[in-house]
Amino acid sequence: MGLWLVFWVSVNFLPHGVLAQVKLGSDRLAEQGFGPLKGKRVGLLTNPSGINPRGRTTIKLLHQAPQVNLVALFGAEHGLDGKASAGTEVRNYTDSDTGLPVFSLYGPGPVRKPTPAMLENIDILVYDLQDTGARSYTFISSMGLAMDACGEAGVAFMVLDRPNPLGGMRVEGPLFNPRFKSLVGQWPIPYVYGMTSGELARMINGSGMIEHPCLLYVVPMLGWKRSMVWKDTGLKWRPTSPLVPHAHSPLYQVAMGMVGEIGGVDLGFGTSRPFEVVGASWLEAEKVARRLNDYQLTGVRFSAIKSVVGRGSQKGRTLPAVKVDIIDASSAPLTPVNLFVIEAIRLAQGRDMMQIQTKAGKKWGLFDKVNGTDATRKDMLNGRSVKQIVRSWSDGVNAFRQARTPYLIY
Repeated sequence: MGLWLVFWVSVNFLPHGVLAQVKLGSDRLAEQGFGPLKGKRVGLLTNPSGINPRGRTTIKLLHQAPQVNLVALFGAEHGLDGKASAGTEVRNYTDSDTGLPVFSLYGPGPVRKPTPAMLENIDILVYDLQDTGARSYTFISSMGLAMDACGEAGVAFMVLDRPNPLGGMRVEGPLFNPRFKSLVGQWPIPYVYGMTSGELARMINGSGMIEHPCLLYVVPMLGWKRSMVWKDTGLKWRPTSPLVPHAHSPLYQVAMGMVGEIGGVDLGFGTSRPFEVVGASWLEAEKVARRLNDYQLTGVRFSAIKSVVGRGSQKGRTLPAVKVDIIDASSAPLTPVNLFVIEAIRLAQGRDMMQIQTKAGKKWGLFDKVNGTDATRKDMLNGRSVKQIVRSWSDGVNAFRQARTPYLIY
């Protein structure tokens, strides 16, 4: 079945200089009386981030709408309630509020996509999850895998579109090597891809990324522009998972998440500012912060602080740390910050984190999967400069910008 895109109202832009109040896909679906859902048995893939500006969850929106026959709920990583820690599998259960079955797409087995049995009594599966804009965040992997399962089962798929919190202009990072396909890297896109979930769904469905294209509906937003980062949308942030609690958290997750996959450092997990600091008992924070500031990265500043560690063997200890401050969310390089931190520690205090962990027997599987390639690790181990590595991304990024063009909505 081919690609279907539903526009009920043309996408408008507000006059220059006026702060847009973005209207979400879920709002526009309700305004149009849930037309495509009428007479169908509906499944919903969501979590607490699936909420409208008035605080109403999409679960309640669909469950209480007399026009909609909501028959099942689905949860991705972190579960339907969004509380499960990263990597924690969640079993199927019955939702106490609605009495509906909850099918886990991050369950034991492992189950990572809807099974035929899950889709047996469903005509259309609705997706409403707030994405973070990073390829390694597993929601977009679950979305595409669910689309493939729906295509195979003859079930329609609908995306209620939401903003990309990193904006629609930023495209950066290493491209994906299919050898490293996993739930933290499923699609051949850059690490930061600058598309909304609805746009990416169109690309997944229309460019051969899945074996079984589905009948796809995308309900677009109104008032969203590609230049917008989250603070420009006028929307409140609802945590998408435990380590993404704030509207600015996706920025820091992209900037520091790869550092966390190396190990041996604390990133402020268990505190109110995950991904915003890097700390360790051996860190010479003043030297490292000074070296990082010497790079003069646009829109990013670094400072030496004391960081109270929230978990692991260092729990409760106060460690030296470098705090990352993203001052300009629109212009700051995000993905490269990971590599500059690693390089700055090596240059400022002679500590090569990559070499030390390799000699200690670290397995690099997850690091490579998050990067979508082993090239980053090999380049860092061989002493290639970060500026050279970042330049090596350019051809892939430019090719992707062209490839995504037919699928853009805004």
